[in-house]
Amino acid sequence: MKQVNKKLLKISCLCVAGTALLTFNSEYSRAATVAAEEPVAGITVTLDKYYKSGDVAASSEITIAALESSVAAYDYNNLGIANVENHLNIRKGPGEDQSIIGKLPKDAGCTILDIDKNGWAKIKSGKVTGYVMSSYLITGDKAVKMAKKVGSLVATVNTDALNIRTEESLLSGVVTSVPRDEEMEVLEVGTDWVKVSIDADQGYVARQYIKLSYELKKAVTNEELTSGVSGVRASMVAFAKQYLGNPYVWGGDSLTNGVDCSGFTRAIYSHFGYSIPRVSRSQATIGTTISSSNVRPGDLVFYGSGSYINHVAMYIGNGQVIHASTPRTGIKISNMYYRTPIKAVRIISD
Repeated sequence: MKQVNKKLLKISCLCVAGTALLTFNSEYSRAATVAAEEPVAGITVTLDKYYKSGDVAASSEITIAALESSVAAYDYNNLGIANVENHLNIRKGPGEDQSIIGKLPKDAGCTILDIDKNGWAKIKSGKVTGYVMSSYLITGDKAVKMAKKVGSLVATVNTDALNIRTEESLLSGVVTSVPRDEEMEVLEVGTDWVKVSIDADQGYVARQYIKLSYELKKAVTNEELTSGVSGVRASMVAFAKQYLGNPYVWGGDSLTNGVDCSGFTRAIYSHFGYSIPRVSRSQATIGTTISSSNVRPGDLVFYGSGSYINHVAMYIGNGQVIHASTPRTGIKISNMYYRTPIKAVRIISD
């Protein structure tokens, strides 16, 4: 094995094997556990201990900069960061003729397990273990420095279901509900409450019900999840999954250079000859409204705050959706109940 960095490993790769689909109300009680194809952990540093040790003071308002500076105490062993414009294909074996089994998005992290004489690196990032050309990876001290720039603070739910609140109070309104193990981007950290974002929404969660960590982006698997589905629905899912890991850009319309949630679904539908509106709220007004328990691959699922729709995803089967989520994650696959769905719509007639 070629050693890339001999520094001591002081952080770990976090593998999330599956996601529980949880009951939010009677309408969603049919949800069940599925094997998720989410972006699963690259490199993560857990920051919770800093609150207990006093390394970061438990003040009324702990700044994100203070938390990020704590990461400087960590070194990374055999770290690789994808140095590409959009994503790096992860192959089953060392060679361009090998099948693609996953994607490593731009700036995503991986552990380098080995590098052969031809420059093919065997890597692991979450659930994905495969091969990439090492020339497309930033390694060594450069990777360590870059990790502290391109990582982000994440709040992971550690209770069965957690309400995101409109204000820092249990008496305030609920933006949406989020299940165990779901990740949210951290905007502000206080003593008792953390301000987070999920898709286009922002709100507050009680700090006792989350785990705070500093993470790099994660690899995504490229498995086929449309068993039992054929025709245009299967083709739409396969087409959409080609763009996993590509960037999120608000107002964007490019599947490769940047797209937002409704731009993504509109582009997918347009490729197959369907003309749908540009924004998510308008997309929710066409087609036929269906129950969330009756969705089929290719159907649209809508999310937001209360009854206000501001996010759309496409169902792909096996309890999962694909969507352009946030600038941090880009185009990703999530559990359909990663937050409470508001509505589902069928546009494809077959």
